[in-house]
Amino acid sequence: MEAQTTPATFDPQAFLDSAGVARTAVAYRKAEAIYSQGDACSAVMYIQQGEVKLSVLSKIGREAIVAVLGPGNFFGEGALTGQSLRPGSATANAASTILVIEKAEMLRVLHEQHALSDRFIAHLLTRNIHIEEDLIDQLFNRVEKRLARALLLLARYGQPDRPQRVIPKLSHDTLAGMVGTTRSRVHYFMNKFRKLGFIENDHGLAINSSLLNVVLHD
Repeated sequence: MEAQTTPATFDPQAFLDSAGVARTAVAYRKAEAIYSQGDACSAVMYIQQGEVKLSVLSKIGREAIVAVLGPGNFFGEGALTGQSLRPGSATANAASTILVIEKAEMLRVLHEQHALSDRFIAHLLTRNIHIEEDLIDQLFNRVEKRLARALLLLARYGQPDRPQRVIPKLSHDTLAGMVGTTRSRVHYFMNKFRKLGFIENDHGLAINSSLLNVVLHD
């Protein structure tokens, strides 16, 4: 009997490369806008290489960072739900290659290719779980714990299929936007984490597993 492909083992990049999916590969420089809040919402994106920051700008000009995504992630999937305009912005956090798949093509492929459909649904469910966890984090956890959790997530801590990595250096303003605090508070806790040996920043930002103690400690 032929083995069935499951969301856990399905490789979306291999599928996109082999299944004749019509898409356009676009290269972006670091800090270059992929799309802006209010742009037409007509395509789904897939990160082939690099890193993408998703953010939302309030009416008074305050930026909130929603997520930082790496290779293997889809984004801009609101195009499939009837959104006509982008509710937020996407920016290349590093030099990136993005596959752009038009809405009609993505809907066709999801309808015809069950393996991709399963992988995409799993992706959406995982993203929803992370959004709920982030909301709880913002509502109930102190700044120190929120910052520690954000750093561990950026380092892919605890993801068995993706090795932990050294994070490219991020500004304290960017981290402040991610955890909902001020730059000065981020500066204070980053210095504290460094002195305690939780992080190292000689070549990028290395996150040590001991930082998990901050998240687990009540």
